[in-house]
Amino acid sequence: MGRLDDVDLTQRLGKREAKEQLAAAQQRLVHLRLFLGGQLGTPLGPPVCVLFEGWDASGKGGAIKRLVDELDPRHVRVSQFAAPTSDEKRHHFLWRFWPVLPGWGGMAVLDRTWYGRVLVERVEGFAPEEAWQRAYGEIVDLETTLAAEGMVLVKFWLHVSPEEQLSRFESRSTDPYRAWKLTDEDWRNREKRPAYEAAVEDMLARTDHPAGRWTLVAGDDKRWARVAVVRTVCEAIESALAARGIDPDAVPAG
Repeated sequence: MGRLDDVDLTQRLGKREAKEQLAAAQQRLVHLRLFLGGQLGTPLGPPVCVLFEGWDASGKGGAIKRLVDELDPRHVRVSQFAAPTSDEKRHHFLWRFWPVLPGWGGMAVLDRTWYGRVLVERVEGFAPEEAWQRAYGEIVDLETTLAAEGMVLVKFWLHVSPEEQLSRFESRSTDPYRAWKLTDEDWRNREKRPAYEAAVEDMLARTDHPAGRWTLVAGDDKRWARVAVVRTVCEAIESALAARGIDPDAVPAG
């Protein structure tokens, strides 16, 4: 039994309930972002970096869209990472992520992250064992350093059942506007799910640390997952500010 087994995939939200809860969470996030960005007559707050990992078709894109939908595009950067290019392979695996990390007052969302080193690169043999085994410590060191500098790290694993994933694959395959999302690689990865599950469990066990806790999101119901993601980011920001003795609702009068 691992952490994935503990995720309650039966959690559901009705359409109306989800709409109301999502709107409330998004509005709260707008306030927090303006506060952190110094747009409410306040100093710049700590940088926020949200990392998304999860199964293929787990709903990462939809969750990210809802997370940033109500934010001004100038107040958040979304970056996507696929397989490293030939030039990127010439550097340490963490090198290509550094330019997108946010500074004080900023927020970044990463769609796929440095955890590819201990997931796809491990399972598919793209990195030698010595390299991906070493990567756990390197990742924790990086995240600990970023947190020590003030960064708020929020790490999501979006979890879906094999049955729900198959249903989404089949739905995409018959929709000309979404078929592009489904690749031969997705089907191959699905066949290797046991190997990926083992890699995910190792990742969760070895890279969950005080400066960077993992949040596992039940993704079989997309509405539930989207609300959970936005709420979790809000709570992480509020917790970080509270630890600094800052009340984001005590905004000076303009």
